[in-house]
Amino acid sequence: MTGRFALVYNPRSRRNMGDKSSYAPMARSLLGENFIDPADRSLLDAAIAQLAARDMGCIVVDGGDGTVSDVLTAIHRHYDPARFPALAILPSGNTNLIAGDVGFGLRGRKALDLLVSLADAGKLRQKVRRRCGLVVEWPEAEGKPAVVGMFHGAAAFTRGIELAHQPAILNHYFHEMAVVVSFLSSVAHLFTRRSRREWMQGNPITLRAGEKSVRHGNCFLFLSSTLQRLPHGIWPFWNVAGGRTDVINYLHVAGQPSRLGAAAWALLRGRHPAWLRHNPDYCSGCEERIEMALESDFVLDGEVFSPGASGRIVLSATAPIDFIHA
Repeated sequence: MTGRFALVYNPRSRRNMGDKSSYAPMARSLLGENFIDPADRSLLDAAIAQLAARDMGCIVVDGGDGTVSDVLTAIHRHYDPARFPALAILPSGNTNLIAGDVGFGLRGRKALDLLVSLADAGKLRQKVRRRCGLVVEWPEAEGKPAVVGMFHGAAAFTRGIELAHQPAILNHYFHEMAVVVSFLSSVAHLFTRRSRREWMQGNPITLRAGEKSVRHGNCFLFLSSTLQRLPHGIWPFWNVAGGRTDVINYLHVAGQPSRLGAAAWALLRGRHPAWLRHNPDYCSGCEERIEMALESDFVLDGEVFSPGASGRIVLSATAPIDFIHA
């Protein structure tokens, strides 16, 4: 049985750090070399390369969005896209947006027992949700490897994440709530004239989504994702959640957007009234490829990245991946 799935366990993830149960030692004893708790990304990459060489067909990820992103990146690097492994996501991190859409639904000993049972019965892929990973590439930075995640943002989103990473917030809230607190702090910034001018102006971004849609100028907010569901009913994209799963959903909000308060209220409730869809300050859709030129940092699954010297990045979707759920 022990060769039917591997477990990537992040002992530094928020919920695993306080786990005093027998789950992790039991998993290590049961899975042997297929229990992976790497000390850094290079060791994780090497471990995934070995799994690919052995054609491991299922990888369980016990950690948060950052751990999932690291595993997706290594899979993209080492696996044949036609033979991507199935993934089971056990939400144990500070950020668990990905698990909110495609998580296994259990964690710890209960998850391990069910996974063993499914593996013994040959039914690991009996219930799956199919999604693609979101690939970020730096086409003009030779030798810089691509990274893969599932939720990307820039402009005001980057500022909000940087606020959320401040110890005064991060040490007291799980990341999803920290983002909410940061959003409220961001809104408070809009009530002072100087901050309002700076935030509303946005950041210079040139966007090409697909073959036709090109937007130049300042961008107040950019979001993109290959997920199909976000927490609390939020869905800021025009396309209906549960639509195509092989494309990137995106939202572009121009600098100095009109009716921002009304738009935010609608999007936070997953609503897209006609006036919003037809407002030129707001643009949303789904595409297989998005090219961006930007001067400021961006975020992928909670981690902040630089666009590099050229400022050019390309977003694309991986081959479909099966995410197992209980």
